Amino acid sequence: MIEDDADIAYTIRLNLRKEKRYQVEHYVSGLAALAALHEKPFDLVLLDLNLPDIDGLALCRELKRADETRKVPIIMLTARVEERDKLIGFEIGADDYITKPFSMRELLARVHAQLRRAAALEGTEDETFEDGELKVDRGRFEVRLRGERVHLTKKEFDLLWLLIRSRGRVVTRDAILARLWDYDADVETRTVDVHIRSLRRKLGDERIETVVGLGYRYRDGGG
Repeated sequence: MIEDDADIAYTIRLNLRKEKRYQVEHYVSGLAALAALHEKPFDLVLLDLNLPDIDGLALCRELKRADETRKVPIIMLTARVEERDKLIGFEIGADDYITKPFSMRELLARVHAQLRRAAALEGTEDETFEDGELKVDRGRFEVRLRGERVHLTKKEFDLLWLLIRSRGRVVTRDAILARLWDYDADVETRTVDVHIRSLRRKLGDERIETVVGLGYRYRDGGG
């Protein structure tokens, strides 16, 4: 947990430890947390955006760039309520976003959901996909397009893999939200569009087809 508000940090730590299944380390400094994350493995990061020494968005971007930390789920905690801030957070790799004030019940549910999803992904590390130009290695968290490596955030990677596994079938926005974010169907649907747009920018527009009124479909070989 990277949070400089002592009262919020204490409450979060107390509630997580009550669950009897979490070990929590608390950092006030973003730079100190970054150093710790590179030194030892963590399962999840709770990240406040307003830190005294580094902007939380910059810290998230750094964590998602590094091989040692890019797979670690990040839940952002922030008082920023503008949609623009949320979209920026998702575009640079945040896995979830909670605005203050929030209920501890909601926070615990989202922490559990992210850890459950990460554990499920660990069980299928040998899966690969190749369609001639695009190669996806899930175990290595690696994507190559015509031999060149493409950097994807964890959420972009998970979304691409979901579409690939469902190729030939339409995946609705509601289904994507439920599988990748655990959101209700009517919440934050634009989040999906942001990630689809980013994938198209990196992989080409023709690979992911929009089925108007329904959702998205992956097309082998870009068509």
